[in-house]
Amino acid sequence: MAKVLVIQGAGMNMRGKSQVEIFGTATLDEMNEQILAYAEGLGIEVELFHSNIEGEVVNAIYDAHERGFDAALINPAGYTTGTGPLRGAISQVGYPVIEVHASNPTARGTVSNVLPVCKGSVYGFGVYGYKLALEAVQHISS
Repeated sequence: MAKVLVIQGAGMNMRGKSQVEIFGTATLDEMNEQILAYAEGLGIEVELFHSNIEGEVVNAIYDAHERGFDAALINPAGYTTGTGPLRGAISQVGYPVIEVHASNPTARGTVSNVLPVCKGSVYGFGVYGYKLALEAVQHISS
């Protein structure tokens, strides 16, 4: 069974509470419940992680590497355009990382600084994008 870290980045705790015209009404807890259901249906073990502190996200990425995770999905959210240590951490781990966004940041003129060090990305399909990314993990892990 594949083991996948799902990282929800800065500001994801505000989903469903603000900017609902862009991100929708689903809260982070509701999104995470759906992600867990998708993972269960696919036979994938998921560990959820959220932090508004980039260093904690970096530590979680390294910790997952040390614990032998097979992949990670990251919605960098507020870290999407950052230039901190997140990119370095992603490029140093031994598992693929897939960037996921429920909305389409490119449609809003946002260019991801995280994507160049990721295996790939899924944008614009709401929470269903996490299922697509989990299916991609199955494909690249087999």
